[in-house]
Amino acid sequence: MIRSYKGVHPTIPASCYVDPSAQVIGDVVLGEQASIWMNAVVRGDVNAIRIGARSNVQDCAVLHGMRDLYPVHIGERVTIGHNATVHGCILEDEVLVGIGAVILNNARIGTGSIIAAGAVIPEHTVIPPGSLVAGVPGKLRRSVDATDRALILKYAENYLDYVALYLEETNART
Repeated sequence: MIRSYKGVHPTIPASCYVDPSAQVIGDVVLGEQASIWMNAVVRGDVNAIRIGARSNVQDCAVLHGMRDLYPVHIGERVTIGHNATVHGCILEDEVLVGIGAVILNNARIGTGSIIAAGAVIPEHTVIPPGSLVAGVPGKLRRSVDATDRALILKYAENYLDYVALYLEETNART
């Protein structure tokens, strides 16, 4: 479902895929080839949400800002895993957020970082670029290496393939 809130309608380029079961509401802007998957919620009702080009928000993830304080800014080629919660924070480019991770208000995740599955990033936390963070609360475990970096890009590329396939199937039905 794509719907306006207080007269503000989401901006979704034709190159994007938004699953019919997803909720995209209000002040949301998607970059080219971004994707929002099954049952994800991108709730731009109390603050803006910006999702960069070629980023993906996977099944049952929730993106929401904090009223009048913290919008959500997602960079390019970001992968937000299933059941992740991204609330009022900034994810720079080429970040991988693992399944079930939680990133809270005013956190900033540096370019090329991995937030491991199930990690919790507390409010106001700054994660340096190229970090692998895991645990509750999330702690820096090590720097991202070349293998990790390739994995981040592989996840993003996989979802670009899925976007093309789903758009093709959608267009074939119309």
